[in-house]
Amino acid sequence: MRNKIDHFAIGADTLEQGIAAMKGILGVDVPRGSKHDAMSTHNCVMQAGNESFFELIAIDPEAPDPGRVRWFTLDDPATRSRLTERPRALCWVVNTDDLDGVIAQSPVDLGEVVDFQRGERTWRLTVPKDGHLPAGGLLPAFIEWSPGPHPSTGQQDLGVRLLNVRIKTPDPSRMREIFDTLNISHLAEISEGPAALSFEIDGPKGIVLLD
Repeated sequence: MRNKIDHFAIGADTLEQGIAAMKGILGVDVPRGSKHDAMSTHNCVMQAGNESFFELIAIDPEAPDPGRVRWFTLDDPATRSRLTERPRALCWVVNTDDLDGVIAQSPVDLGEVVDFQRGERTWRLTVPKDGHLPAGGLLPAFIEWSPGPHPSTGQQDLGVRLLNVRIKTPDPSRMREIFDTLNISHLAEISEGPAALSFEIDGPKGIVLLD
């Protein structure tokens, strides 16, 4: 089973808010990406090194109601309130070549597998039906792409690189056990503390921590 970081998401109240904030923090204008019709969200994306990408995501105000709870807790009142203050580290996504195997061996519920398609490219992603994030976002979603170049290869490279995913949890030993089972222990740093997710990033303004 080959697991690596696929992308990581910063949630924003609006894309305009997120773009302005990232300009100040990272020193780059994150390029506009695409729309997710099934979730009524849209994003901005850019390369983040090692065939991974940075995603800025928000509810699309021009899209109709998706008819389901949006992913990544974007419909949750607590998340909505936090995002009105500033963009936040929302979640991270792990690229796997055996999604069914990951789900079969996972000691926690990762959600249902949802199929997506854009043009000729398809992908499968774990999405809990109620829109929550496993372990409040400390555990990643898992994605399996159809054959072909990673989507990041077609995105702009603005000199931003993901250095580390940082996980804080009141029970690091239990979290490490879960990470070991899912074969993702090499992808994040786990330490003790109040539950929190953050991304250490190097960019034009130096090393910053997005939380």
